Amino acid sequence: MTALRLNLLPAGAGPHRLDGAWWPHSHDLARELPALLAALDDRWPDITRITVSRSLWRTGPRRLRLPDRILHINRSDVIHNPSAVCLLSYGVGRCDLLVVPPGASPTEGERLMSAIAGDDLAAPVVAG
Repeated sequence: MTALRLNLLPAGAGPHRLDGAWWPHSHDLARELPALLAALDDRWPDITRITVSRSLWRTGPRRLRLPDRILHINRSDVIHNPSAVCLLSYGVGRCDLLVVPPGASPTEGERLMSAIAGDDLAAPVVAG
């Protein structure tokens, strides 16, 4: 199993456009999402919907059956940041994550993952 690459802002850090950064290892949502959801479960339990950019996630399931829920996956051309995913946990809220493209170089990936802690995210990020 490959290590999850996720960097979240601290809980209670105040309102932000993005809650963290995620660097998946592939474009395979069915393979990548279970580990991401497990890591987010303490702060955003029972996420049941995710909206992703159609340009970054071209293929994959519309629903993903997990042991404890069904995750509905919406691919959209109208998303506030094409390099982000929006995860919804009803009754808790939403989690917006910058997605580092799976094929990013180690230097670029690390830069984007660490940018979540600063103000570097004000500039748009282009997914490759």
